[in-house]
Amino acid sequence: MLSSSLELHAVPGLPMVHSGQDLAGMLGDALDTDRLRPRAGDVIVVAQKIVSKAEGRTVDVATVTPSPQAEKLAGEIGKDPRLVEIVLSESRRVVRARPNLMIVEHKLGFVMANAGVDQSNVAPDDGIHRALLLPVDPDGSAEALRAKLSARFGVKLAVIISDSFGRAWRRGTVGVAIGAAGLPALIDLRGQPDLFGRTLEVSIIGFADEIAAAASLLQGQAAEARPVVLVRGLDWTAPDAPASELLRPDTEDLFR
Repeated sequence: MLSSSLELHAVPGLPMVHSGQDLAGMLGDALDTDRLRPRAGDVIVVAQKIVSKAEGRTVDVATVTPSPQAEKLAGEIGKDPRLVEIVLSESRRVVRARPNLMIVEHKLGFVMANAGVDQSNVAPDDGIHRALLLPVDPDGSAEALRAKLSARFGVKLAVIISDSFGRAWRRGTVGVAIGAAGLPALIDLRGQPDLFGRTLEVSIIGFADEIAAAASLLQGQAAEARPVVLVRGLDWTAPDAPASELLRPDTEDLFR
C-alpha cells in the first residue's frame, strides 16, 4: 500500500453518457484518445452518476404517485412528494429528516442523504424531469467495467465507483467508494507492528474510500465534467474485497 508518489490523471473527452451505452467502451476510447494507456495496477475511478446513466437508473418524476407516508413527510420537510416517494422506495428506513433533507439507510446499506437520488447534471434534453438512482449492484458494476477494461488493454486493472457523501460529524462532502473490484476496499493492519514495534489492534484502512477521495479532487462536484480519473502508483498485497465490506455491521454500530 505504501507508495512514494502517486499520479492522478483526469480523463478528458468523455461524451455525455446515455442509457444503454457501452460505458467500458466509452472509457476505453477516452483513454486511447488521451494517449493514457493503463498499466497493470492502475485504478480507474468512475463517478457513480455516469454508471447509473449507462445502466438506465432514472425515474420519470411525473410518473410517480406519492404514498401517504411520502405526502406526510414531504409536508414536514418541504420537498416534492414525488421525490420523497422515490427516496423512500430506495430506502430501508429514514434515519433523520429536517427541512429539505432526508438521511436514510439505502437498500444497499449506505446511510446517506436522500438515498443518493440526484437531479443535478441530469440534463432534461427531451423535457422529461428525471431523478437518477444509484446502481442496483455497484460492486457488480465495478467488476463488469474492470473485466472489460482489463481485457481491452491486456493488463490487470482495478475499478472504483465513487460518489459524494456527507459525514455526520464533519461539514462538507467527500468522495467515497460505493463499488470496487480488483483491489481490497479494506486493508486490515491489525496484528502488524507500528514504528516502535507495538502491535496494531484496531487499524483497518478504508483503502477504496481513500482512493475515491483523492480522485474526487480532480472529478469535482459541479460543472467540471471530469467523471473518470486514473490513479497510478498504488501497491497492495491484501486480497481483493468489494466496497460492500466498507459497511459497518449493525453489531459494530454504536449509534444505530
